[in-house]
Amino acid sequence: MMNILVTLDRNYLPPLRVMLTSLLANDPGETFDVYLIGDGLTAEDLWSLEALLAPRGRLRPVEVPEGLFDGAPVARYWTRAMYYRLLSAQVLPAELERVLYLDPDILVINPVRPLYGTDLAGDLMAAATHTGLLAGITDPVNRLRLENDEAEAYYNSGVLLMDLEAMRREVRPADIFDYAREHADILLLPDQDILNGLYGGRILGVDDSLWNYDARRFDRYLLTSQGAKDMDWVMGHTAILHFCGRRKPWQRSYQGRFSALYKHYQRLAERQLSPP
Repeated sequence: MMNILVTLDRNYLPPLRVMLTSLLANDPGETFDVYLIGDGLTAEDLWSLEALLAPRGRLRPVEVPEGLFDGAPVARYWTRAMYYRLLSAQVLPAELERVLYLDPDILVINPVRPLYGTDLAGDLMAAATHTGLLAGITDPVNRLRLENDEAEAYYNSGVLLMDLEAMRREVRPADIFDYAREHADILLLPDQDILNGLYGGRILGVDDSLWNYDARRFDRYLLTSQGAKDMDWVMGHTAILHFCGRRKPWQRSYQGRFSALYKHYQRLAERQLSPP
């Protein structure tokens, strides 16, 4: 059994269904407990996710204690939801030792078990940095901006393997809220910036071309690998395709290279919801 964590509001329910459909399709020998922290979801929404996961997965909705956010800075664009993944160790069941967090705007196209079983070697989390032609330039800028000299890179928070036991000891809500308040003027991607600013030195780096492939950057991966990471390589090796950025593959105007692949899983998910 693998523990999967997702956080979302109701607007991201359709992409979540697609992500889970792809996870089940490409990890056929696995079973999953999917922990969901969400806002605005109805009983019907939860039922549809339970039906999609059955019989190889169970949905585990998580209640967030109201008092957990006492003192949290919130504003028009900063909501409670932005803290959910950072504070997941505080709200998930105490018996859980690790969980794999996945953003809803993801396709899983190969098994994630090798990532799930990664030895974190004392780090709090594993994550990928989206490196490329500008590698080594933006990382020092982010270290300076976020005031964390210990961070080796700037990590993307869309895929996180978490050691929950270690995070319960070291990740404190007050530290997160204080950092958000003190750095409010320079946070560009608030929860991701806080993750890197506070815990960047305690993150194990993993290969983004395998575990958090930026779907916008096929040409970059191809160029930096001297042609090795072509489409055949991606389909055979990449486990997680991440549709980063504002443009998303469920939008009708989307024309990205992996658009047809996303639509394939989108239709599979829709068939799951259709009556026989």
